[in-house]
Amino acid sequence: MARFTGKKAKGTPELNMGSMSDIIFMLLFFFMVITTMRESSLYVKIIPPQGSEVVKLERKSLVSYINIGVPLPDQQKKYGTDPRIQLNDQISDVSDIITFCELERSARPEPDRPLLTTAIKADKQVRMGMISDVKQELRKAGALKIFYNASKGQRKD
Repeated sequence: MARFTGKKAKGTPELNMGSMSDIIFMLLFFFMVITTMRESSLYVKIIPPQGSEVVKLERKSLVSYINIGVPLPDQQKKYGTDPRIQLNDQISDVSDIITFCELERSARPEPDRPLLTTAIKADKQVRMGMISDVKQELRKAGALKIFYNASKGQRKD
């Protein structure tokens, strides 16, 4: 005769971990694709002025930034509290702008050089004289496409 045994207690089934690595790599590739790296660290404090006719830039890859503002508190021992000009990752003088423009131009492919735009990101407390000096140096360098960075404000009718 056959022996009958009672039902054995079954535990919870184990999770299939085979697809877990696929999910992890999919997430990794997703974040690698959508993440943009910061091009330079800010050493000056910038609170942009408000503008009523704000237009978003089309190709940000063709923009060179000139930051103008008061150095951050950890940089004030070295540079003081007067507004300074930051080109890429260093505090510079107005006389360095021509060299900066030439380096930016030479780093771009030949077809993109005429489309290069210079953006001036200045704090709203910076005097217009300093911005005017920067514009004069940009003129000497042949960088005639200038974009002023501003935050969107209320339109006055």
